[in-house]
Order: sequence, then C-alpha cells, then structure tokens
Amino acid sequence: MTQTPLSYKDAGVDIVAGDALVERIKPLAKKTMREGVLAGIGGFGALFEVPKRYKEPVLVSGTDGVGTKLKLAFEWGMHDTVGIDLVAMSVNDVLVQGAEPLFFLDYFACGKLDIDTAAAVVGGIAKGCELSGCALIGGETAEMPGMYPAGEYDLAGFAVGAVEKSKILAGQNVKAGDVVLGLGSAGVHSNGFSLVRKCIERAGANAPATLDGQPFKQALMAPTRLYVKNVLAALAAFPTSPEAPTGIKALAHITGGGLLENIPRVLPEGLAAHLVKGSWPQTELFAWLQNTAGIDDVEMNRTFNNGIGMVVVVHAADAQACAAALRAAGEQVYAIGTIAPQGDGEQVVVA
Repeated sequence: MTQTPLSYKDAGVDIVAGDALVERIKPLAKKTMREGVLAGIGGFGALFEVPKRYKEPVLVSGTDGVGTKLKLAFEWGMHDTVGIDLVAMSVNDVLVQGAEPLFFLDYFACGKLDIDTAAAVVGGIAKGCELSGCALIGGETAEMPGMYPAGEYDLAGFAVGAVEKSKILAGQNVKAGDVVLGLGSAGVHSNGFSLVRKCIERAGANAPATLDGQPFKQALMAPTRLYVKNVLAALAAFPTSPEAPTGIKALAHITGGGLLENIPRVLPEGLAAHLVKGSWPQTELFAWLQNTAGIDDVEMNRTFNNGIGMVVVVHAADAQACAAALRAAGEQVYAIGTIAPQGDGEQVVVA
C-alpha cells in the first residue's frame, strides 16, 4: 500500500513561516548596528571585531531568560516588551563589571510559530539592544511541535561586552565609609513573578485598576530598566583604580535574591552594606505586592528589587556629584546607605 508523503510542514514545522520571520527581523536588527559588526543576521555565525580603541580588552559575557513573567505575556497578549526584559537582564549584568555591551544573540522557541507574536517579541529585543548600544547580530528561532502549549514560547539570550583590563569592577576597591546609591527600578523587572502571579490570583476581581498611575497590567509588565548608557557615562566621569580609589567602586544589578543577596556579590570579605529603611520610596506596586502576599520587609528585600534596580557603591567624596550626574541623565537616585565593617552580622542590613 502506498503511503501519503509527509512533509516537514505536515509534522508541524513551517520553514516558509520561519523565513518570513527572518525577513521581518532584518530591518529591526539593522537599527542596532554599531562599530565592530562584520557580519550579522543570516549567516551561520555572526562576526564581531572588538573596537580598536580598547588597549587590553577583556570580554565579559552574561546570559538569562525572562522567567515566569512570560506566563502573563501569554495570558494578557502582551508580547512587545518581554524582549526588552531579555536584553536588560544580560546587559545590566555585563555592565556591573564595568563593561560596555557589544552584541547580543537571542533564542526563541515555540511549538507553532506565530509570525506576528514572534516579530513583536524580537522587536522588543531589538529595542532593548538599541537603547543599550548593543548590536543584535544573531539568534535562533526554533519551532518544536509538541514541546510547548499552543500560544506559548520561551526566550533566552546572551550578551558579550568588553572592558579595559585595568578598569574591571570587582569590588576590590570598596572600603568602609563608601556611599551606597540606589537607582530606581521601572517596577518588578523580571524576577519574583512566581509570587506576583500568586498575588494576582489571590486578589482576583479585587486587583486595583491602576498602580503608580499606570493600568494594572502595564504596571506589572513594565520592562526591566536599561541602565547601560547612563551608568557607563558615570563610570567615565567617576573612575576608580587601586592608585586612586575614589569614584565608583562597585555596581550590583538587583535581580533574583533582591538587595539582600545581590549586594554581597560585589563586597569584599569583612565589609557590609548598611541600608537605611525608608531612604527610598515604596511604590504603590510594591506596597500592593507586600500587602497581598502578607510578607515582611526582609522577604520583600530578598524576593523583589523593591524599587531599586541597580546599586552604585561610590567614594563618599564623589557621592553627591555622581548622584547629580545620574539624576541629570534621567535616573531616579537615592542615597540608601553606607559601607561599614561587617562584624558578626549579615553583609546587608536594612534598618
């Protein structure tokens, strides 16, 4: 008996749709091009030349996803900003080493490719790259029937940056007396959404219509803030080195683990960050999450960024000028604490 031929499309993979998506992506990626790009989207591998202005370049890489925030994107049909989240989670991590993000690659996986949805997601990725001065030079779209429920997808990506070897930030110059500045977040960013979704479920019809002047859904889905350009400018204006240990000493991206677990990653042994409770405002969004979840301040500062998306540790003599420069660039800046000897306590104390 003659069997009916089976095509790849019959098996659930539409190569034509994939090709159409690539064509949609190309003009978006083109907007992100920068010095160093030799060959981008379309080849088997993207080519990038480290800019010649670097004398002793050290490459810094970071990778991440968006997490369960995607579940809300699926439920609410909000796909245009999760790509910004994807980029921000990696480039902000690269930034804290003092590095300039150079290029980004993404991985988009789904069960059945919806070109409009995928183009919206990649459009967000391109926007995030454009805002952070990072080239989108490649990626992968994987259509895998049976791996994902209808209408769902997963995202991952990675960024590569460069920093002069002599300017790597690793917290080595942090000293007691340094000031801790907090840069305001855009909202929840991309961590803690398993608890966020439980809060939404618990609130049900009693969820507020607005939070901090935004519609409820938009407030929760606000993309992770990109700190790259403003912080790089501050690093250039307030440099530090072992020979002149003033200026900016360390940076911490406040992601999973919140303030309590991320700040210690950039502190030398024997030092602690003493943060002043109430030195930065709690937004309506975080107040609602805390009240709905019924959790204490410690759990808030361990689960969420709680309003601070990036921490800057700076020499006390430069703190005021550094804060002013960052505010002038558009950041919300708060003096939230100081560095002190650790003693027998934790490396981050909020009191």
